[in-house]
Amino acid sequence: MNILLASPHRPAALWTKCAWQFAPLFPPEAAEVISYGIPAFKDKRVLVWFATFSNHCSLFPTASVIGAFKDELKAYTISKGTIQFPLDQPLPVALIRKLVKARVAQNEGKKR
Repeated sequence: MNILLASPHRPAALWTKCAWQFAPLFPPEAAEVISYGIPAFKDKRVLVWFATFSNHCSLFPTASVIGAFKDELKAYTISKGTIQFPLDQPLPVALIRKLVKARVAQNEGKKR
């Protein structure tokens, strides 16, 4: 989480609250990176991007993953490629784990 803690754009406490909750949901070989200026977890390719704002963590798992889980995401603010999880509520770990698994499967199915 060193990259995430070093960001000058967000208070470290917000980064760690979000990042440390997301980190255990990724495969052990996933690495933290900055991609398009946003923190991300990457295996062969970027799995998901995420950012923390004053009142929510945003997870960017790609539009196709959001579309596939649209019914399960009804309780959250979503857009084409973003899901917002309020900071004052526990993260839905089981749901995020499903989203990550879907991204891992997508990445494994893509050829370079």
